[in-house]
Amino acid sequence: MIVAKVTSKGQITIPKKVREKLGVHPGEDVGFEEKDGIVFIKKAVTKSPFDKWAGKLHRQKGKKTDDIIRDLRGE
Repeated sequence: MIVAKVTSKGQITIPKKVREKLGVHPGEDVGFEEKDGIVFIKKAVTKSPFDKWAGKLHRQKGKKTDDIIRDLRGE
């Protein structure tokens, strides 16, 4: 078991082996989830604001970008 000490402010340093295994880098978020008395730590995956548009143009496959833009603008 890997152990980390809690500071008086309730902070911990995530041990290097755990950070590497999770793929967590400075500035990234981690999430904590409790289930049946066990707390799990996970790398928080943030969604891009562009994710909602993924696949919206699948019907336009094979068209040139300029043609797609003209169609979307109603030209």
